[in-house]
Amino acid sequence: MEESPFPAWSWSVDQCLKEYKVKLNKGLNACEVEKLQGHYGWNELKKEKGRPLWRLVLEQFDDTLVKILIVAALISFIVACLQDDDIFDLDLEDFVEPLVIVLILIVNAIMGVWQATTAEKALEALKEMQCESAKVLRNGYKVPHLPARELVPGDIVELRVGDKVPADMRIAVLRTSTVRLEQSSLTGEANPVSKHANAIPMDDCELQAKENMVFAGTTVVNGSCSCIVVATGMQTEIGKIQTQIHEASLEESDTPLKRRIDEFGSGLTTAIGLICLIVWVINYKYFLSWDVVDGWPTNFRFSFKECTYYFKIAVVLSIAAIPEGLPAVITTCLALGTRKMAQKNAIVRRLPSVETLGCTTVICSDKTGTLTTNQMSVTEFFTLGENSNSSRVFRVEGTTYDPNDGGIVGWNCCNMDANLQVMAQVCAICNDAGILCDGRLFRATGLPTEAALKVLVEKMGVPGNKLRTRIRGVLQVSKYLIDCSTVKLVSCNWWIKRSKRLATLEFDRVRKSMSVIVREATGCNRLLLKGAVENVLERTSHVQLEDGSLAPIDEACRQLILLRHWEMSSKGLRCLGIAYKDDLGEFSDYSNEFHSAHKKLLDPSNYASIESDLVFVGVVGMRDPPREEVLQAIDDCRAAGIMVMVLTGDNKLTAEATCREIELFPPGEDLMGKSFTGKEFMDLSHSDRFRILSQPGGKVFSRAEPRHKQEVVRMLKAMGEVVAMTGDGVNDAPALKLADIGIAMGITGTEVAKEASDMVLADDNFSTIVSAVGEGRAIYNNMKAFIRYMISSNVGEVMSIFLNSLLGTPICLIPVQLLWVNLVTDGPPATALGFNPPDSDIMQKPPRRNSDVLINSWVLFRYLVIGFYVGLATVGIFIIWYTQPSFLGINLVSDGHTLVEMSQLRNWGECSTWFDFDATPYTVAGGRVISFSDPCEYFTVGKVKAMTLSLSTLVAIEMFNSLNALSEDASILVVPPWKNSWILVAITMSFVLQCFILYVPFLQDVFSTVPLTVSEWVLVILFSLPVILIDEVLKWWGRRRWRAAKLKMV
Repeated sequence: MEESPFPAWSWSVDQCLKEYKVKLNKGLNACEVEKLQGHYGWNELKKEKGRPLWRLVLEQFDDTLVKILIVAALISFIVACLQDDDIFDLDLEDFVEPLVIVLILIVNAIMGVWQATTAEKALEALKEMQCESAKVLRNGYKVPHLPARELVPGDIVELRVGDKVPADMRIAVLRTSTVRLEQSSLTGEANPVSKHANAIPMDDCELQAKENMVFAGTTVVNGSCSCIVVATGMQTEIGKIQTQIHEASLEESDTPLKRRIDEFGSGLTTAIGLICLIVWVINYKYFLSWDVVDGWPTNFRFSFKECTYYFKIAVVLSIAAIPEGLPAVITTCLALGTRKMAQKNAIVRRLPSVETLGCTTVICSDKTGTLTTNQMSVTEFFTLGENSNSSRVFRVEGTTYDPNDGGIVGWNCCNMDANLQVMAQVCAICNDAGILCDGRLFRATGLPTEAALKVLVEKMGVPGNKLRTRIRGVLQVSKYLIDCSTVKLVSCNWWIKRSKRLATLEFDRVRKSMSVIVREATGCNRLLLKGAVENVLERTSHVQLEDGSLAPIDEACRQLILLRHWEMSSKGLRCLGIAYKDDLGEFSDYSNEFHSAHKKLLDPSNYASIESDLVFVGVVGMRDPPREEVLQAIDDCRAAGIMVMVLTGDNKLTAEATCREIELFPPGEDLMGKSFTGKEFMDLSHSDRFRILSQPGGKVFSRAEPRHKQEVVRMLKAMGEVVAMTGDGVNDAPALKLADIGIAMGITGTEVAKEASDMVLADDNFSTIVSAVGEGRAIYNNMKAFIRYMISSNVGEVMSIFLNSLLGTPICLIPVQLLWVNLVTDGPPATALGFNPPDSDIMQKPPRRNSDVLINSWVLFRYLVIGFYVGLATVGIFIIWYTQPSFLGINLVSDGHTLVEMSQLRNWGECSTWFDFDATPYTVAGGRVISFSDPCEYFTVGKVKAMTLSLSTLVAIEMFNSLNALSEDASILVVPPWKNSWILVAITMSFVLQCFILYVPFLQDVFSTVPLTVSEWVLVILFSLPVILIDEVLKWWGRRRWRAAKLKMV
């Protein structure tokens, strides 16, 4: 049952217990559990009912171009059945056209269904994040392994280090002084979050502010506590995310390319219908006639045979107009694009995303791990100098957990004074972190801040030349690795071995510090401490100078430290104060838990008094630094007209500091109206939100929850923007699913985010997105080139059939030949155009508009001119073979065929009425004789040689036309074929394939072809080459028009 849980974070623990009528030390009884289970149901994520397979299959045919292909296949099948009086005498060859088209449709449907079924895996990945069992108190007894699905609101659950949280729960009591949870995948916070049991007096607050709540799917990294379950199943935050993912999947829209193709398909349908109608109107006299008596038509005569013939012509026209090979070539080009992107660390999961990325207008990026390295590193630290009124600042280079990445500027281990030695000692020992390496990436184990401190110690090294030499030798042997993954921190280990750790005073929210008591080599105990600078200063009585001497802290010294601290904080650095204490009183000889003072360590309220009268050592500033490549990538986006927005779960100041550092905002720019928390943005009116998103320039949204990210993406899409959204956490999955292209992080990303995405970054790098956008633009330009090439080829085929019908000559190209051209010989050049190198200024141009069309009026005019020439050449060579003995010195009658008059050729259907007409058999290359029992068969069976010439001319023209398609406007002299050597390979392959159907006997029968002689091939080339010259003239005129328009605009 779905029921909104009460705001448990704003209620006291007693109020929450009272709500469920449960006691903290007893838990629910069996009767109460059964009642609550019946009311709330199981604690599991609901399995959304997926679309049935039959529906997915049908959806693949809901496409304009596919529908046209279906109609063409159906008509081809009917014509094949009608062309023979006895249907049982039909051969498989008669059904080649419909079978090929159906095969294309089946392959297309299989790919579409496969993509649709993989799209919903994000919901399954969410379920894997759920906990399997929990430690629960029921009937006064602990149940150590209760299946998590049996939890109900009101259950008392115990959490310890390493536990995965099984439901959304209100913390009732802390069992240790501090409890921290890793919830970055849910909220986007970079560091583990400290929790407490106090009520938060806000009925409506962000997830990050609910510090007394723990959420399903997150993990305990420190401490233990008892909690009250307040939400289970779909009512948990992770359940709400599943609902949002499902809703986002229902809002998925077509890619820009698909919209363009659908628009083209609609136009194509209209054009085919008109052309077929015109052909019937032109030739109606052949199958419909009548007598006129007294001005009125009578005695109507209808010839079914002639009507069927012209119906076949209409079918041939439709096949000529439809680019049957287009779906296959688009898929091939996109697949090739995925390979190119994979080489640039962008793994594409869904093919259409390749093209979508190229028209991206807005990138909504996460901060942590994408713009930044997601590896805390110390960038600066300071200590006091020769006296308490002077300080010295050290700059640290490096942005990762790799100890060899950078170093301390101007550092010399030999001069490591007493003050710096204590700094290194505290950072190394007051620390529980470690470093792992998986071969290419260094990771932290434990708290990221502590890992950063250990890396700092490795960069500081150890004092003295001898020690430093010895450690260098150890490093050469170990190569930094203890085993296959653990990094050997030699300098840290040296400090740790010198001091035995005796006790730990855990961090808590009140004192905001953590310390350890150690036994030094001298036998004395020392307290080493790190914590919030202000809190450490409050408990400081002395400061350590660079020579190791102590000086009482005065107001001037305190203000100096606070000033340095403010300077570091203003740079977005997270600062930790470092201190120590030698005079430990009763803990001076503390050794183990049997010591008399040990009982004070069991009560965290004593920690503040133990950590008093401290000696201040210095301040360490660290951050999650921006990636080095990001600044250039942001500049590239700006030049490419792409707006960048940052949506992060981190706090506002940190987010703004990072955005300034990566120069998303110009230096000193007022961020009023450009920086919002998620809640601030959602509290605005819809019109204000729309106005803010419409303004140019970068934006940053901090403390952003999943619903905030979704709303930003949804509004941007409504404004007509093409949105790329990046993310790595569970909280990012709904927005990733909703965006035009969702981009997940491959290294730090959760499986939920990856499954919801369209693309995965193998290196988690923002600059990879920008490179992929450039690659996407290049791929789109190449796709536009081959789409236009294929369409121009189809225009030429339509013109051929149209001229045939207009002149009344026999059809020079039959359906199976047109299919051969569209699917096979056009395929390799079209695919090769996908390898065109990108323009050098591709990322200096603005993104293409949604209103941009594949074919504008000028391009259409060009294709009509080229198409008219293609029709003229293919029909012309057909007519010349029948009517002329020679052409340009090439003997055409050497094969012995009969010449006819043009008037006879145009009225060939009346051949049976001609007096004394005869046609002699003729011989083709290879010795085959073309004979016919009836002289009139000369225009049907005997036209095989003329058809072969027309087919070969069409293929040759389209091969030369592919060279024109290398550039939309540039001359072939500027963009020669060898700039894309694949086009030359493709043309060669197409000619070889054409020779197969001309010279292989079996294929000759299938495609109605005969072999050609060398002189006939020369004739074909002569008819084909002018297409290059014609398009060169058109390109020149187009460039002239463009320059004139540009000058006029200026």
